[in-house]
Amino acid sequence: MANAGNTEDSKGSQEPQDSHESRKSTENSRANKRPGPMEVLRQARGQLAELTGMEAESVSSFEQTEEGWALEVEVLELERVPDTMSLMASYQVELDPDGQLTGYRRVRRYERGRADARRSGGQ
Repeated sequence: MANAGNTEDSKGSQEPQDSHESRKSTENSRANKRPGPMEVLRQARGQLAELTGMEAESVSSFEQTEEGWALEVEVLELERVPDTMSLMASYQVELDPDGQLTGYRRVRRYERGRADARRSGGQ
C-alpha cells in the first residue's frame, strides 16, 4: 500500500510540473509573437488616451512601416455646442513592432463640421 501512495504522489507532483512547462511554453510563444493589426490599433488608442487625456474617436490612417506602425488618429480636443463646431485634432502616432507607442504629434486641428480643403484637394 505504501507503494501505491508513492506512485500517486509522483503522478500528482508531475501534473503541476507538466502544467507549469506548458504555461511556460505558451508564455514564450506569446513573447515571440508580434501583435496583429487590431491589437496594435487597440494599444495605440489606449496609450494615446492615457498620455493626452483625450479619447480617440477614429483612426483615419494605419500602416506597417520598417520601424513598426504609423497611424493618424482623430480625437475630440474641445467639445462645443452645436457638435459641428467642436474642435477635432489629428495626431500622427508611431509605434514599435510590438505596438508600444514611441511618439506622437498633433498634425492639424479643425472644426468637426468642416471639410479639410488641403486633404480633399488632392494635396
